[in-house]
Amino acid sequence: MFSFHELTHFWVYLSASPLLGLTVTLCAYLFAQWVYARCGFSPLANPVAIAIALVSLVLAASGMSYQRYFAGAQFVHFLLGPATVALAVPLARQVPRLRRSLFPLACALLCGCVTAIVSAVGIAMLMGASPELARSLGPKSATSPIAMAISEHLGGLPALTAVLVVGTGIFGAATARFLMAALRIESQAAQGLALGVAAHGIGTARAFQVSPEMGAYAGLGMGLNGVLTALLAPWLVPLLLGWFGQ
Repeated sequence: MFSFHELTHFWVYLSASPLLGLTVTLCAYLFAQWVYARCGFSPLANPVAIAIALVSLVLAASGMSYQRYFAGAQFVHFLLGPATVALAVPLARQVPRLRRSLFPLACALLCGCVTAIVSAVGIAMLMGASPELARSLGPKSATSPIAMAISEHLGGLPALTAVLVVGTGIFGAATARFLMAALRIESQAAQGLALGVAAHGIGTARAFQVSPEMGAYAGLGMGLNGVLTALLAPWLVPLLLGWFGQ
């Protein structure tokens, strides 16, 4: 066991190093995964949500700025790119099935993308939100880098969009299982595609926990929805705001 004096020296060293952000992130996620396992992998105990809450508490308690934290956490952020590309491996194994389902997949993707944009902007404006908030909400179902770039192009707030994207993913991953059961949707392909389109990376991670097939379709939905959102949102969001007189 480490003595209190040794732990104090370790903390002083770690707090002055960029590794602090990385250490906090990894420890928070490992603890969140432990809680997730103890809860029987219930989607309501989403490890991403728990890890975010823990990191936020640490930053608030220590007075650490986000910029200082991200100086170390950016190593994890860098791995998002390779992890996304790696989704092509399980997807390639489903190519024969994807070819047979090309038309229904394309229709489902288009409907899901349009519904996500229209519902987010429409509901926000009906509830009295500002146009800036509506522009930030429009691309919320795309993966973070794409959504933030779209939001900035539309005149929204990219930082707010990033928060909305994460919240959308956590909510989708937590509720999809119950929603699919209520709607009696049993096809893993349909469930996976819906999760990927509506809840991007976090939903895709949840899909892979169920089965490789569901994860492959979720990865397909996430990737194609990002591309389609980048194409549709820049003209669909202003059109919707115009209908509301903004």
